[in-house]
Amino acid sequence: MSKVRLVSLSKSYGTIPAVKKLNLEINDEEFMVLIGATGCGKTTTLRLIAGLEQPDQGHIYIDNHLMNDVKVGQREVQMIFQNFALWPHMQVTHEKKIANMNFALKIRKWLDEDIKARIEDVVHRIGIDRELLSRKPPELSAGQKQKVAIGRAVVIPPKVFLMDEPMSNIDEPAKVKIRDEILGIHKQLRTTTLYVTHNMADAMIMADRIAVMQDGAILQVATPQEMYRNPANSYVADFVKCSDISFLRSMGR
Repeated sequence: MSKVRLVSLSKSYGTIPAVKKLNLEINDEEFMVLIGATGCGKTTTLRLIAGLEQPDQGHIYIDNHLMNDVKVGQREVQMIFQNFALWPHMQVTHEKKIANMNFALKIRKWLDEDIKARIEDVVHRIGIDRELLSRKPPELSAGQKQKVAIGRAVVIPPKVFLMDEPMSNIDEPAKVKIRDEILGIHKQLRTTTLYVTHNMADAMIMADRIAVMQDGAILQVATPQEMYRNPANSYVADFVKCSDISFLRSMGR
């Protein structure tokens, strides 16, 4: 079970509040999309869950365990950043040397044969072309980098995935394919996921539930169907209108 619960979570930078007494629950194995305009506090919320930022007030729970004082590397959370955060000078993977995908296993002193078996399993499950494994990130397309970033995140299976605008740097023709791949990986791994975007069409297609955020607070949490039919206020309604409803598969994902 990997339920995430945020209780009265607040974070300010100087006199500027980023997150204001935020309450949110993400269910076990759920794919929740957190959406809102730039600067509304979405990324700050992810960073608080990951432990990259400390809250001023409030509590963060994973599996009903309080995470506030748990260090970053001990939360069993993996965050995929907007720019993928891959090591540019390292290959995707390597049988002996430290590389992007084997890094976490190397520092945990796994045996080479165990690392090889684990990487092969992840490469197969994520669908990374084997011809890419010896390349470095500058030699990869945005979509290929996305797969490597996800592969690196799952070599040590996390309880929670945090994805920060992972498709913002990907061109529109590639978006549909990568969106389907992200959903396919989620369905296979069933890892609890909080996905941040400002694109309502992506949210309506991908989410089990959507949380709409404005000025550091959550306005509504609902399924795509519920939000489309009953937006909580005019702000949410305007966001829904921005999405291409033809993508919604007749409102029955």
